[in-house]
Amino acid sequence: MSEYTVKPTKRYRDLFELVRDTAALYGEQDAFRWKKKKQVLSKTYNDTLADSMAFSNALASLGLVGRHIAVIGASSYPWVITYFGTVNSASVIVPIDKELSAGDISELLNRADVSALAYDSLLYDRLDEIKKSCPNIEQFIDMSAEEDSDGSLSFWRLIEENKGEFKAEIDPDKMCSILFTSGTTGKSKGVMLSHKSLADNATCMDMGEEVGTVSLSVLPIHHAYCFTCDILCCMCGGVTCCFNDSMMRIVKNIGIFKPQIMLMVPLIIESLNYKLSELSAQYPDAPKKALAQQVFGERLHTIYSGGAYLNPKLIDDFAEYGISLIQGYGMTEFSPRISANTRACCKKNSVGHIIPNAEVKIEDGEIMVRGDSMMLGYYKDEKETAAAICGGWLRTGDLGRVDEDGFLYITGRKKNLIILANGENVSPEELENKFAGWLLAKELMVYAENGTIVFEMFPNADVVSALGINDVYAAAKEKIDEINADLPLYKRIVRIIIRDTEFEKTSSGKVKRKY
Repeated sequence: MSEYTVKPTKRYRDLFELVRDTAALYGEQDAFRWKKKKQVLSKTYNDTLADSMAFSNALASLGLVGRHIAVIGASSYPWVITYFGTVNSASVIVPIDKELSAGDISELLNRADVSALAYDSLLYDRLDEIKKSCPNIEQFIDMSAEEDSDGSLSFWRLIEENKGEFKAEIDPDKMCSILFTSGTTGKSKGVMLSHKSLADNATCMDMGEEVGTVSLSVLPIHHAYCFTCDILCCMCGGVTCCFNDSMMRIVKNIGIFKPQIMLMVPLIIESLNYKLSELSAQYPDAPKKALAQQVFGERLHTIYSGGAYLNPKLIDDFAEYGISLIQGYGMTEFSPRISANTRACCKKNSVGHIIPNAEVKIEDGEIMVRGDSMMLGYYKDEKETAAAICGGWLRTGDLGRVDEDGFLYITGRKKNLIILANGENVSPEELENKFAGWLLAKELMVYAENGTIVFEMFPNADVVSALGINDVYAAAKEKIDEINADLPLYKRIVRIIIRDTEFEKTSSGKVKRKY
């Protein structure tokens, strides 16, 4: 019998039950906090239930129940209320990336058959163009405005005027959300998730946080990773979620909200680790935990990582600073968690234990998964759905293995696999991981071109300056020669490209692959 066990939290049938029950459990405790100018505002678990029902009543009064409602904006309390008020009225929420152009936003709104759009002030500069391009949108709701304006309703006025109980028949198996994947290649797909899939994933694993724990949310809320783990999971555990208003002010906001836990992606973690290493070099005699407190405050004890590969060395680095770095793995199509480590159940080099209610099998090296968290399919795209779901199993596109204790390990990405002319297969991720911890490269990628393996990088200007490097190409070649020496001939990097600009990225910050 394995010494590693994972357990779920209290289970919920749908998200309305989740919101209602957490209000009953945690009542007047703060569910959300945010900063407005110099003031910290908050809303309780009771407020969250009452305001979400008010938004549902507003949709009913506008004749929008059962329709598709889009939401675009920064992470905020109105964004969360729009989400819950929509799905808990048996309608469908369509979160859209606020960073997209007016043309891209309009295309997604039209593809998703959206009837109403809730937005904040970040969209003001694109709103007129969106209105012209989306004639089927009947109502526009301004989450930033206190009063109605020409052509838009005030979110706050709708909440105030529609207070009261709301009841709806929720079918947990029906679509309640369309999430557009950013994807590293190709056209984004609309992932259809249900109440059952989201409620299952939010409650699948008890992360062991105490009621009243404070979290700071820094990731884009329209992503499944952020919404499920920062919002739904925190609510299930009675955690207070604080909204970070800018990545430029993350350290300042840590000082204001004093979080104990945070959810991040490796790109942010690597950046913070670099800042910590600079502090350590500047003050070599200072205790590392004291230096970490300058960045993270005195209360932060855990950072949860997901969304991309995390170099295991970072786990050791952060441990020296007194912070647990916990890695998980998932995809939007699985709501999103497939596996996760916890402080009590962890293997450093893995992406975590497979969640309860999920099964994983390895087929031709590829990770396949099925369970209650799985998507219904891609919206209006039967061809892509059929390609993604085979015999009830979701193809992740990732290569990996499962150990005897149920922990999952990622070894590469199937579609990234380089097939050489001699028939040998090379995983670019395997080669890229060999550069982990090499500070000279801010961004890098390995791919094949004309039958040879290419290394392309964008240098870290700060490191180049600090080390006094005059020839970046020569420094890169020296590193590659060192790596190539331990590789078989067919895996060796042949060509080096030094970029002047950063790589093109998806909206979630992932570098777009070259094929």
